[in-house]
Amino acid sequence: MIKTGNPVISIYTEMTPNPETMKFVANKLLYPGKSIDFPDEASAKPSLLAQELFTFPFVKSVFIASNFVTLTKTGETEDWQDIIPSIKQFLKEYLEEGKPVVNEEEVSSMKPESSNTVTADDDDVVKRIKELLENYVKPAVEMDGGAIQFKSYEDGRVNLMLQGSCSGCPSSMITLKAGIEGMMKRMIPEVKEVVAEAE
Repeated sequence: MIKTGNPVISIYTEMTPNPETMKFVANKLLYPGKSIDFPDEASAKPSLLAQELFTFPFVKSVFIASNFVTLTKTGETEDWQDIIPSIKQFLKEYLEEGKPVVNEEEVSSMKPESSNTVTADDDDVVKRIKELLENYVKPAVEMDGGAIQFKSYEDGRVNLMLQGSCSGCPSSMITLKAGIEGMMKRMIPEVKEVVAEAE
């Protein structure tokens, strides 16, 4: 079969529970199995895509995951409908040109992100917390354009970090308290409380 050029990329948008964020979904894997959060332009060095997105005056933060980008707009920007077409066009052209999304070497040189990956140092409770986050919480939260990362566990208290659309979202606290905390307490009796930590 003769390969002709790059595949045609289509981008569609999905609302998230956070009115300040919009999820742009591509028919292509951008960052398989991982996610990375760029809360501001200064943090965008590992991603050419994020750097270019920050050149739009209304982009406040960029979150890149498996096959989508979640953008948070600045408060002054009136309406998503006014800016969606230009972002979709930009993403389509960027991805069709096959430009890099995330530079792994740059990422690994950054401070290690909190992660839901179980490590040899994790005790039994932490292992169970991370597995629960990975298997139950991550798929649901990604549908809303965000991510929740494990930060720490101490004396029955789980610290999590909210990223993407979850960061600063009014309903994320309800999700955290009612959903995640409730589930963790049921499945992991050692857990007494779940709290969100700002970046």
